[in-house]
Amino acid sequence: MRILTTVSAFAACFTLLPAAVLLTRGNVPAKSMLRQETSAAAPVTEPARQADSKDNYRVLDITTGTVLEISARDYVIGAVCAEMPATFEPEALKAQAVAAHTYAERQRRSEAHSPTAELCGADFSNDTRHYQGYYTQEQIKNCYGDSFDVYYPKVEAAVDAVLGEILCYHDAPIIAAFHSLSTGVTEDAAQVWGSAVPYLVSVDSPADCDAPRYREEITLTAEAVREKLLTAVPELKLPEKPEEWFGAAEQTKSGTVCTMQVGDQSLGGQTLRAAFGLRSAAFTVSLEEDSFTFVTRGYGHCVGMSQYGANAMAAEGSSYAEILAHYYPGTTLTAI
Repeated sequence: MRILTTVSAFAACFTLLPAAVLLTRGNVPAKSMLRQETSAAAPVTEPARQADSKDNYRVLDITTGTVLEISARDYVIGAVCAEMPATFEPEALKAQAVAAHTYAERQRRSEAHSPTAELCGADFSNDTRHYQGYYTQEQIKNCYGDSFDVYYPKVEAAVDAVLGEILCYHDAPIIAAFHSLSTGVTEDAAQVWGSAVPYLVSVDSPADCDAPRYREEITLTAEAVREKLLTAVPELKLPEKPEEWFGAAEQTKSGTVCTMQVGDQSLGGQTLRAAFGLRSAAFTVSLEEDSFTFVTRGYGHCVGMSQYGANAMAAEGSSYAEILAHYYPGTTLTAI
């Protein structure tokens, strides 16, 4: 097998979720948060108008067009159920609850200050392509099945323990980005999204390397690769020979591809990840006969809190506050 491009060895050895190519409103790549954000350069200011209820969030149901009023408690429970396995440690679930609540509060303040017309007055929608995941009670029951009576009280207890807290930086709710698992080191937002955020910097997360499906590979025919590339970038010109399609890559120290030469263009790693449905942008690509094999490590955009890393820290005795301080350095837990 001839290796065309190799992402360097991962330090210390990744969604679930989409993430923003830029920390501005728009699409995000992995279910590992965040899906949509306002500008990262400045904190979200206090709203220009009052929220309808300090205890409720307004969620646009994209299937019915109805704006639902959901209590903060129910929303955070539904978000944790949607975004983190209930089998995880209680302290990891608490950390996820704080991150989910922080995301919701930041988004609410952002919408109050500068409304998005498509949201019809809501703070966010239940469209997981763009916003944090959220399960209704019925969806939670369907998800947990016979284990509902075990898992729901566990998540409920974790949320209740931290419902009065969010994470802030300079007195404003942070961009509480998270992902499933990193390459062993999380990414700096500046490297992945091109916009620096003081608390979204690279930190060690070595336990991720032992997580399930840390390393994955997919194989696609050359024709399938061509089709996916041209669908993603219609103006792209590819050489006749498949072995000349992929060239040199610029990557972060932890292995995420920032850009890669593909045909006549330099494409972003997140663009390639989306084009091929890869679990992360930390990948290598090789060609054998007429098929390309992509090998990924980690899962998600790799910025912010690693969920598997958080669970490992909790299993070793770390509190939710210690987990959050590790993955979002310089932030403070603040009463809401």
